[in-house]
Amino acid sequence: MDTIVVTVDNTGFDYDIHSLVKAFFPECDVSVLGPDDEKDKSSSEGYPDISISFGEEEILLTIMGDKTFGHKVEISSDYDRTVIKNLLKRLIYTGLFGLTGKTLPWGTLTGIRPTKIPMQFLDDTSDEEIREYMKEVYMLSDEKLDLCIDIAKREHRILKSIDNKDSYSLYIGIPFCPTRCLYCSFTSYPIATCRDKVPGYLNALFREMDEVSKLCEGKHLNSVYIGGGTPTALEADELDRLLSKLESTFDLRNIRELTVEAGRPDSITADKLRALKKHNVTRISVNPQSMNQKTLDDIGRLHSVEMIKDVFKMARDEGFDNINMDIILGLPDEGPSEVSHTIEEIVKLSPDSLTVHSLAIKRASKMAEWIQTNGISTLNNTDETMKIASDGAYDMGMKPYYLYRQKNMSGNFENVGYAREGKEGIYNILIMEEVESIVALGAGTVTKRVFGDGRIERTDNVKDIDLYINSIDDMIERKIKLFGPR
Repeated sequence: MDTIVVTVDNTGFDYDIHSLVKAFFPECDVSVLGPDDEKDKSSSEGYPDISISFGEEEILLTIMGDKTFGHKVEISSDYDRTVIKNLLKRLIYTGLFGLTGKTLPWGTLTGIRPTKIPMQFLDDTSDEEIREYMKEVYMLSDEKLDLCIDIAKREHRILKSIDNKDSYSLYIGIPFCPTRCLYCSFTSYPIATCRDKVPGYLNALFREMDEVSKLCEGKHLNSVYIGGGTPTALEADELDRLLSKLESTFDLRNIRELTVEAGRPDSITADKLRALKKHNVTRISVNPQSMNQKTLDDIGRLHSVEMIKDVFKMARDEGFDNINMDIILGLPDEGPSEVSHTIEEIVKLSPDSLTVHSLAIKRASKMAEWIQTNGISTLNNTDETMKIASDGAYDMGMKPYYLYRQKNMSGNFENVGYAREGKEGIYNILIMEEVESIVALGAGTVTKRVFGDGRIERTDNVKDIDLYINSIDDMIERKIKLFGPR
């Protein structure tokens, strides 16, 4: 893979520099090097060398290629780090726009929670003032400004209806799947070869549930999300045991939502759906990712389009009235016609919510290897395909209610959840806006404690199943330290 090299004499902004340059050159590796690095400081042939230097009163960006030119921005000694960071990112954006003619829909924003910016102003600032601020500081497009503010308002309204005083949400990770999809970087193990690990995993998980529930006594539980992996990779009796344990260990009387990410259609059966229904699961996902059979085959989904339709109908027949469907835009060889077909088929099914993901290329996924062999050119997400998906959601009476972004997203776009009124995923909003602690159990999960002053601390569980089982005491101790008195 080709490389873009950025040399910088101040190493405090490497992540921001890397993310923004990568957004302009997604086909390249980006290497940010300090003055003491001894690596090759030249970009691949055909790509510019970029240099950033910090002076006492200015930041200078130099781009060296067929033509060499520089841009600079003035800084002051009384600027804090955030102001300097935003000035630096605008400087880089301006320079790379001048070089490539390319614009980014989210401007200089590289963080994963764009709605947190307008959210902090909604109570005492007009929409127009918010727009002016975000456009000046972050250089967003009008379309993304509208989307961001619209979602922030909807989240703000929903959050006001949720009691998040002394509250928390619970995430339970089930790291098993029928197979590993091409794009997946989550903690997941093929159930066919790991079936013998399930009893030990559940025993360790149940022990973690017992101990962690003691830390949560006296706190209000708002939502529970069981994800993975694919939770329905478990057998019906195992799901029954898991949900029974949940009910006997945590106080679920006042929860707003209990979600199980059924996910893969090839893991869903009528008896599993009945087990979920028996335990009052309020929301499930049936995730096709695409309704094009060739794409499903290419990305390693061992199910047919017809199976998606059959499983969705089965879930409706079992009484589920809040079903989400996920799709991914930017999958191999999918353009406007393929996305249109997917949306047309989903509209016929009429789910209650639709989550539209932009493909994110993760180093830990098989997709990274696939790109090395096939190139990145067939992974195309565009304004047109995003609009096709958005229009389909609106045609089903849905509105966008949550939004997040990831590194290395196809087209530098976003993930958006659309839902009918009252069918929003509460957990999704709570985890995005970070207004309450998320207690996460199981292999590969991350727990976040949100303190009263807004400070956030995290602790993670190991990803390997055997290591999780054998070190469950350590996983519990980490949470005791995180949630213990300060």
